[in-house]
Amino acid sequence: MVENTNAVKFNFSLNGRLLVVVPLVLLIGLIVMLVCNHYDEFTWDGFVSGFDQELVVFFAIGVFAQLVDGTLGMGYGATSSSFLLAYGISPAISSTGVHVAEMFTTGASAISHHKFGNINKKLLKNLLIPGVIGSITGAYLLSDVIDGDVIKPFIAVYMMILAVVIVIKATRKNITKKKTKKLGILAIFGGFMDSVGGGGWGPIVTSTLLGRGRNPRYTIGSVNAAEFAVSFASGITFMLFGGIQGWQVILGLILGGVIAAPLAAYLVNKIQRKPMMIVVGILIIVLSLKTLSKYF
Repeated sequence: MVENTNAVKFNFSLNGRLLVVVPLVLLIGLIVMLVCNHYDEFTWDGFVSGFDQELVVFFAIGVFAQLVDGTLGMGYGATSSSFLLAYGISPAISSTGVHVAEMFTTGASAISHHKFGNINKKLLKNLLIPGVIGSITGAYLLSDVIDGDVIKPFIAVYMMILAVVIVIKATRKNITKKKTKKLGILAIFGGFMDSVGGGGWGPIVTSTLLGRGRNPRYTIGSVNAAEFAVSFASGITFMLFGGIQGWQVILGLILGGVIAAPLAAYLVNKIQRKPMMIVVGILIIVLSLKTLSKYF
């Protein structure tokens, strides 16, 4: 009996360490790869020449988007992509920037949620592989098949739909807990739409699970942890097939997101979620309408 108890404790300890070590190793490897492949841009002269007010804008977007995502379990991609599209960034650069940045921000978020005990390991495992499959498929299509400028207005409409979903979920009352079926299909769809649209993993996956009455704390923590693998897979796919463009967007989002991630994980049980969800939803709708107005 004692041996079984010790084995269980060792297993939980090992899983906990993996949730911290794996993101750190992957992120260090990614940093090395980026520096080696883009050495000129990472030199001091390259950094200073590229530093202007736009980097500050992207940094602010990164902070706000991560605070939204880390506390609500949704909205990083939708929020940051809506701001970037409204600012005039192309869909391909926007989506690439968001997902490469999310490699770092979701890694920091996963570690932070683990530290605060917000992760359900069983739910995390069920979402992980299907989400990665969906994200790789979507990233490949956007990088090598779909014309980003053509689908830009459709992405704006998609963002508005996500915003409406967020607002509706915020206004629902007395949610009865129901068993969630077909988690794999949900994760595949969420990962695919997240890559193509530059956001959607949280609004699709988190809102569905919360709508089924799941515990907000563990749902948000687990979905955010799974998002690290989803973002890493799509980011690598974008880099392989489309290369790295818009490093200022990436750097600004990374710095803002990594700084905000621990604060967001701490605030997940401290804030009033419904009012914030409504505000975020309305903000995304306004930004998407601004993007659409350029086409009419």
